[in-house]
Amino acid sequence: MEKTLKYSQTVEKAGNLLFRFPLKKVRGVPLREPIAQNIESVWAFCPDPTDILIATYPKAGTTWAQEIVDLLLHNGDKEACKRGPIVLRSPFLEIFYPPPMLSGLDLLYQMSPPRIIKTHLAIQLIPEGFWEKKCKVIYVARNAKDNLVSYYHFDRMTLTQPEPGSWENYIQKFMNGDLGWGSWYDHVKGYWKEREKRNILYLFYEDLKENPQREVERIMQYLDLSVSEEVIARIVELTSFEVMKENPMTNYSFIPKNMFDQSISAFMRKGEVGDWVNHFSASQLKIFDENDEQQMEMANIPFRSNL
Repeated sequence: MEKTLKYSQTVEKAGNLLFRFPLKKVRGVPLREPIAQNIESVWAFCPDPTDILIATYPKAGTTWAQEIVDLLLHNGDKEACKRGPIVLRSPFLEIFYPPPMLSGLDLLYQMSPPRIIKTHLAIQLIPEGFWEKKCKVIYVARNAKDNLVSYYHFDRMTLTQPEPGSWENYIQKFMNGDLGWGSWYDHVKGYWKEREKRNILYLFYEDLKENPQREVERIMQYLDLSVSEEVIARIVELTSFEVMKENPMTNYSFIPKNMFDQSISAFMRKGEVGDWVNHFSASQLKIFDENDEQQMEMANIPFRSNL
C-alpha cells in the first residue's frame, strides 16, 4: 500500500509538468518526446539473462500478460502480486516522465533479476542486450480494429498522450502510423518476422480470450516453469478481465487524475473481441479494410477480428 501511495504522490507532484507530450521520431518511429530524448539510455540497458520482456503495441493486452507472468513466477500466489501496482512490479522499459516521477530504468535498476519488463517499442528499437542475453520475450498481438478502438479511448483519457482528435481523424492516424510507438502494421509484422530467429513467444489477444487456460499453459512452458493444474486454473480466474478490472493493483486506479482521467474512459474499458463493430461506419470500414489488406499482404499472420 505504501508503494502505491508513494507512486501516486510522485504523479501529483509532477503536476503541471505533465501534459500531452508531442511525438518525435526515432529511426522513423514516433515516440513521446521524453522517451525520444532519453532513448540512448534505454538502448544502453543491459538485461540479465533471466529477465522476461513483454512486448506489445499499446492496448493489445499488455497488463494481462504482465499479470499472468507475475502469477506464474509466484506459483499463483495472489498476495505476492499485491506487493505493489503493476507499474512497480513490471516496469515500463522506455518510459520517462518529469521528476520526481521515476523512469522505467530507475525502477529496473532498483530491482533484482529476474525482472518482468514491459515495452511498446518496435522490434528494431529493442536494446540489443535482450537478444545477446537470449532473454525470454513474449509478444501479444491484437487485431487491428479492436486495437485501434482501445488505443483511441486510451488516448482520450491519458493526459500525457497527444490529443486524439476525432474518431474519423484517429482512424487515419492509425492507418498512417502517426500514433505513439508508430505503425501497428510494422509493429506486429516486425515481431512476427523475427519470432523464430529470436525465440519470441508470439501470442494473440483473441486466443487468450477464447481459451485462457491453453495460453497460460503455453506461457508457462515457454518460461520453463511447472505449476499444477490447480494453479493454472487460479491464474486464469485472477487474470480474467472482470477480476483485473476490480483489482487496484492492475486497474491503474492508483494513477491520479492529472495523468489518467478515468472519468473519460476506464483504463480497463471492455476487454472484448469485436467491439470495433460499435465504432466503424460502413464507409470507414471499407477504407480501413482496403488499407489493412494492402498493408498485411504477404504477412500471413492469423489475425481474427471476432470470435
